[in-house]
Amino acid sequence: MNITNPAAPGRPDALILFAHGARDAQWAEPMRAVAAAIGALQPGWRVRLACLDFIAPDLTQAAAGLVAEGARTIHVVPMFLGAGGHVRQDLPARLAALRAAHPEAEFTLHPTIGEIDAVRQAMALAIVATVQGAR
Repeated sequence: MNITNPAAPGRPDALILFAHGARDAQWAEPMRAVAAAIGALQPGWRVRLACLDFIAPDLTQAAAGLVAEGARTIHVVPMFLGAGGHVRQDLPARLAALRAAHPEAEFTLHPTIGEIDAVRQAMALAIVATVQGAR
């Protein structure tokens, strides 16, 4: 998916950032900031945050809402640093259920955000800058 070219092949109608969730609603603020930044970069995309636990909407609700709005190409990016059980087991099962419930829509699962080299590099640079700035 090419976020700098809205005419690129595979352009989504919608993007779901799939995160774990937490009991503390403030936990989601960084995820919401990422969703807002994506929306600013790609104003034509419908961007939603969906959580596995505690914070609404969940993946089923977010997908159903997007399909009801007319989205037919929905990309899902897990906002996890690694692909543990939730990403390897829970998420594929939930996507299979979504595909069955919404055959008119195409759901594409992408690697976890932590498996993207540019993200790893950005994290490393940010950590080095933070530690060096603490001196």
